[in-house]
Order: sequence, then structure tokens, then C-alpha cells
Amino acid sequence: MSPQGEPRLLLPREEVEAAVKRLAAEIRRDYKGRCPVLIGILKGSFMFLADLVRFLDMPVEVEFVRLSSYGRGTESAGKIRVRHGLCSTVAGRDVLVVEDIVDTGLTCTYLLKYLRRQKPASLKLCALADKPSRRKVPVTIDYLGFTVPDKFIVGYGIDWDERFRYLPAIYTLEGN
Repeated sequence: MSPQGEPRLLLPREEVEAAVKRLAAEIRRDYKGRCPVLIGILKGSFMFLADLVRFLDMPVEVEFVRLSSYGRGTESAGKIRVRHGLCSTVAGRDVLVVEDIVDTGLTCTYLLKYLRRQKPASLKLCALADKPSRRKVPVTIDYLGFTVPDKFIVGYGIDWDERFRYLPAIYTLEGN
């Protein structure tokens, strides 16, 4: 299945920025006096994570992992592969996973289980977008920007086959 049509605006840049600022304020409040490790899930979260860190305006450490479940289609393959793991330990640390979109929940669940085995002091999930209509496994999102409809989402770092990451807002492709 391939998305059809041109990208259609779902969430304008201003709404995305307002949500990222709101999330940063919530995180800053909850982690006051601490230096959490933010783990961005590549590639989709890089823009969101960069803006989030700027708006946090507090000491944090940043790590990245690269997991994949999509391949070249629009449907999750369901099997998670680690393409790039952590470079440092998170044992005893406050860890905040930063994800672009929680869809089936398989990727986040996989990563959160992996991180729990490393015994962090705390472990939470921050997602820019949630698509609960596609959930295959339950996921608790501690910090959420938006709930989105069951459409293929692109923009603000989120891609379809490496396309559309550059768009400054959130767009839909299917069902246009």
C-alpha cells in the first residue's frame, strides 16, 4: 500500500511548536533539579527532540537509538530490529524516551522493555503524536503532544520512505 495524493495539512507549524513548548514545560517541572537522559528514536524523532531540548532549557543528556519496523511500506512489519543501540549506560538514571509517533506500540514497547532491563531510576515516554486506533499492544504515554486520526502522517521529521521529513508541520497522505 502506498499513500496517495499530495500532503494535506493536519497540524500547522504553530500548533506543533505550542505542543512542544507545553511538553517541555511539563518535563521541566517533573525533572526539576535532575539531569535526565533523553533517548530519541531515530530517524523520526530528531526534529521533535531537537526542539524539545531547546525549549527544556535545563541540563539533559541526549542519546539515540535506531529501531525499524516499517521497511518501505506504510504498514508496520511487526518485527522490530535494532539498527543502532545506546552508546552509554542508563542504569540508575532518569530516562525519557522521545518518539515521533506511537502507532502500533510495538516499537515503544520493545524499547521500553529493553531499557527496563538496564534498571534506570525512572523511565517515561514522550511522544509528539499518538495514533491509538492502530494500537496492537498497550503503551502508556507520559507526555503527549497530539492524538491523530488513522491516516498516514508525515512532516516534522516523520517520513514515508525517506520523503516528507522536511515539512515544517504535520500532514496526512492517505485518505486525502
